[in-house]
Amino acid sequence: MIRRWSILTIVLSFSVAWAQRVEVRNAPTLAMPTPVDSNSPAFWLDGQLMILNSAGVALLTSGRDQFYFEGDTEAVEFETSKHQPFWIEAAHLDQAGTLWAWYHHEPRDVCPSGLTAPVIGAMYSTDGGQTFYDLGIVLESGDRVNCSAQNGFFAGGHGDFSVILDREQKYFYFLFTNYAGDPKGQGVAIARMAYEDRHNPVGAVYKYYEGEWNEPGLGGRVTAIFPSRVTWERPDADSFWGPSVHWNTHLQKYVVLLNRACCQPRWPQEGIYISFNDDVSDPLGWQQPRRILAGNEIGYAPGYYPQVLGTQYGETDTLASAVARLYIHGISNWELVFYPQ
Repeated sequence: MIRRWSILTIVLSFSVAWAQRVEVRNAPTLAMPTPVDSNSPAFWLDGQLMILNSAGVALLTSGRDQFYFEGDTEAVEFETSKHQPFWIEAAHLDQAGTLWAWYHHEPRDVCPSGLTAPVIGAMYSTDGGQTFYDLGIVLESGDRVNCSAQNGFFAGGHGDFSVILDREQKYFYFLFTNYAGDPKGQGVAIARMAYEDRHNPVGAVYKYYEGEWNEPGLGGRVTAIFPSRVTWERPDADSFWGPSVHWNTHLQKYVVLLNRACCQPRWPQEGIYISFNDDVSDPLGWQQPRRILAGNEIGYAPGYYPQVLGTQYGETDTLASAVARLYIHGISNWELVFYPQ
């Protein structure tokens, strides 16, 4: 169990001169119910908020809301899968009660140095997230691994991602981190899959590349929507990573939170950033990310994996309104308050 952290004494606020404004303000401390090492997807089932926390092993906890997780925590069973360890980073509960989810997997024995190259897989559950069945890998880099990479963790691959269903319920959009290959493709990239293909997702995901959605999810090239400034092969890598996306009903916009690693090995956190987009199907529509918290303002380490949890009934990590809790590595000392134009 993560211990409760004390409230920060500094006052945090941030405005941007865009068509919208966001304020970061202190709030009483909350902590997710179990250890966190990724985005933590949430969904509502039978009037309860369900949350999946992952740290190499995925755990499921239920609660009345994020302010009171009174339910039991249980380990998620992952049947028919060789893709261990895994981190569940995104989920969607459909109207039939099937929970579709996606995981980050780090294969072993990729490099003698211990570096790995993550892949992204799909899974589903028919019992509310207690048991998942593997549907296979849907996003994988087509670039050769570079075991000489100096970032401290990855020799390439795709991972550290989130997924959102568009408002028309036509496509799932994957915002993911690309850790190798063409420098123009390194950073945060995007892919999509038709909603109707969720039952058979392998081969149905397509990456965005140079204005088109034609590159295969397995292999295939990418154009970064938030490109690295310094590539992941270098010890001083400078890049956005770990996007967490939600639809904001108050703004009527998509909002993404980003980590920025800079500029030493093992990804020290330079800050938490935010960007907005009217249309998730337009990869060029994202605004230039702006920093909302500096690394030293977070108050503890590691200070990454930012995400929201909406504060109203039915809101999650992918759906929020005017006020949402901001979590970083499973701890929330803040609210995000969104103001439209």
